[in-house]
This record gives sequence, structure tokens and C-alpha cells, in this order.
Amino acid sequence: MEKILVVDDSALQAASLKSILEDMYDVTIAQTAEEGLHRASCEVYSLILLDVVMPGMDGFTLLKKLQEEIVTQSIPVILLTSLSDVHNEYQGLVLGAVDYITKPFNPLIVKARVNTHIKLYNYRKLAEQQSMTDQLTGVANRRRYDHYSKIKWNEAMRQHIPFSICFFDVDRFKVYNDTFGHPSGDKVLAAVAKAISSRLQRSTDFFARYGGEEFVAFLVGDDSDKAFCYLQKIRQAVEDLHIPHDPSVSEWVTVSIGGVTVIPQTGNDYGFYLKIADTMLYDAKKFGRNRVVWVDENMNQRLEK
Repeated sequence: MEKILVVDDSALQAASLKSILEDMYDVTIAQTAEEGLHRASCEVYSLILLDVVMPGMDGFTLLKKLQEEIVTQSIPVILLTSLSDVHNEYQGLVLGAVDYITKPFNPLIVKARVNTHIKLYNYRKLAEQQSMTDQLTGVANRRRYDHYSKIKWNEAMRQHIPFSICFFDVDRFKVYNDTFGHPSGDKVLAAVAKAISSRLQRSTDFFARYGGEEFVAFLVGDDSDKAFCYLQKIRQAVEDLHIPHDPSVSEWVTVSIGGVTVIPQTGNDYGFYLKIADTMLYDAKKFGRNRVVWVDENMNQRLEK
């Protein structure tokens, strides 16, 4: 069931909206702008119904804050107001509202406009998802990774929890392509991506194709010991696919993995730790491939073999 957030200081009006919509949607009520901003940032909503006139932070100010936050700027907002002059309508639309509903509410109009904007939101989400999926492997692509990594990095910083960045590289992939051909190489990439992604299904995991035969992932909430052990199992799972390689270089197709675990602090640069993870991948290949090389929270390097 789609989730809707109603932000209105009037308990009576909020309850009225909930009664109109609750047979079709999961409706949550926030009675202050501050509570609405917090809920919108921490939960997933398909639409926000926002009252314009509220004590303290008004609806226009909250709308502006929602548009400034990466995690909330794509949520459609319908403004609720008894103000009918053109200036207020113009101001809300300029700030990013998708529509207006005037008070007193007409249930049929409320349902029709809510239904329309949720449908449009879902169409847009589907199009974005398709544009952010790697067509060869079916996992997230570089564009989606670039967008999502910033969101999760900032969340980990706010919550003061560990954040692990991991790079994967298919070992001696050029040799494989030269030996078996590019169509076979494409199948290998798809099989490796499936083996890794099937083991990174937690809500705190993210996995994407970074480019060529290289993949990237991040894990949120796991300390370095847990992340290191988890990635060793994933590396072994790829080897256990037993995809034959060119026997002159390796028996099976394998991956090398490099990563780092950090508890992000204000002022930390995500790009700096991304480079550390990339350096650990380089070391994993330098030390013999088919292994995990990691840096823990204290910047100590750990080797699998």
C-alpha cells in the first residue's frame, strides 16, 4: 500500500484527510513542520499533503527544505490551503509543489488529485529505475551508484555508524575475453554480478556495476570484522561458480576485492575513502588475486591470505 504523509497542525483537518484516503493508502499524520521533515527524511512516502499556514515553520518553508534534501526532493507535494489568491499559488508552484487542494476539502477532488499524482510519481520512479539499471547484468549502474552512495554516506554520518566501501574486479578478464570471446565474457559478467548481488540483499547493502569488469558495493552498519568476513564468503561464492578460465592463467573465474570500513565524521570526504578502497583492490591483485584486502576503522590493513 502506498504511503502518504499529511502535515497539518489541525488535528481535525488531518483526520478528515485520513478518513478520505485511508481505504486506499497508508496515511501518516504529522502536526508540525519539524515532525513532517523528520518523517519525510526517515521514511518512504509516495506523496506529501502539506498545509500552508502553520505556526512556527510554515508550509512554504517546509516545502523549500524538502526540495533541498536529496532524500525528499523527489517526493511530490500537494499544498493544502484556504488561501485562494494567485500569489500564494504561484509561490507554491515555484517552490516545487505539484498541485493545490483548497479547504474545505471535497473528498472526490482530494481522491482524484492524490490518485493522479501518485500514478505520475510511480511512472517517474519506473523510468528512473530503468535508466539506473545496467542492461547487461541487471544490477544498478554507475549513475544510480553515484546518486545513492551520497545519500547513504550522509545517513551513516548522521547515525554515526560504520560504512564500508568495496570494489570487485574480475581477475584477468581481458585474457578471458581474448580466449573465449566477448559474448562469453558478457555471460561471465552477468553470472558474477548475480552471484554477488544475491548475497547483498539486505536493506543496508548496495551493489552496482562500476564499469567494465569492475563492480562496487557499500554496506551500512557492519563493523570491519563483519564486512571483511562477509566479503570473503562472497569472493568464495564467485569461485564456487566453477566457470572455466584460460588454464594458462587460472582454473576458474575469480574476483579480487578491496575495501575500507569507516565511521563517517563531519568533514570526511567520501571520495578519499573511495580511493582507499580502490587502492586495496589494487593490492589484492598485486598480492596474487582471488583475495580480499581490507582497511579497518583504524586504517590497519587486513589480508585474506
